[in-house]
Amino acid sequence: MVERKPIRVMCVDDHAFLIEGLRARIALESDMIFVGSSRTLDGLKEEIAALQPDVLLIDVEIPGPDVFQVILDLHRSIINLHVVVLSAHVRDRYIDSAIASGARGYLAKTEDPGTIIDGVRRVVQGHFAFSPDVAPRVHDPSTRGSGAGSSLPGSRLGMLTPREQQILRMIGQGQSRTAIAQVIHRSPKTVDAHRASIMEKLGIHDRVELARYAIREGLVEI
Repeated sequence: MVERKPIRVMCVDDHAFLIEGLRARIALESDMIFVGSSRTLDGLKEEIAALQPDVLLIDVEIPGPDVFQVILDLHRSIINLHVVVLSAHVRDRYIDSAIASGARGYLAKTEDPGTIIDGVRRVVQGHFAFSPDVAPRVHDPSTRGSGAGSSLPGSRLGMLTPREQQILRMIGQGQSRTAIAQVIHRSPKTVDAHRASIMEKLGIHDRVELARYAIREGLVEI
C-alpha cells in the first residue's frame, strides 16, 4: 500500500494570531503539514517555490497589491497550487472575484478551524470549498443568469444580468423607478419586472433591503 504524502499548507495573513492558530490546528492532523507562512505579499512566488505548498490559504484583505490579481497570477503560473481565500467579510462580490481569479474556495475566518481543515481536504480532492456562511450564497453554474457566461460556481450577485446589476446599482443610489426607466430608456413596468427578477435571484423582497445590499456589496459609492 502506497503511503500518501501529507498535504502541504501555507498561509498568507497579516494576523499572527490566525497563523499560529492554524499552525497548531494543522499539527493535530495526520494527513497535512503546515509548511510556512507570510504576513505580506512581497516575494510570495519565491516563498511558494521554496516551500512547495499544495494549498495556499490567503487573506483577501491583506494590505498590498490587489489580492485577486495576485491569485490570478498564481493560478496562471503555478501548476497544482490550490488557493483558498480567507475573509472576515462574506460578500458576494468578493466570492465572485475569488472564483474568477482561480481560487478553489472561500472560507470565513469566523468559522471553526475544523471547517478550514475540511476545506483544505476538499480542494485537494478536486472540489470547491465554501464555509457554511458562504455556501448558501453560491449557486451551480447551470442556475446562473444568462449574463454570467461561466461554467464556474458563482454568488447570487453573479446570477444577475448586466442590466439587472445596473438597475440594482441605481436602486442603491436611491433612484425612483421613473428615474431608472428614463436612464435605461424603458417603461417603469419594465423596471418593475427587472426588480422582481433581482429580488427573486437575491432572495430579497424589500426595496430598502435591495438598496442596503447594493451598498454593502460596493456597487454604490457612499
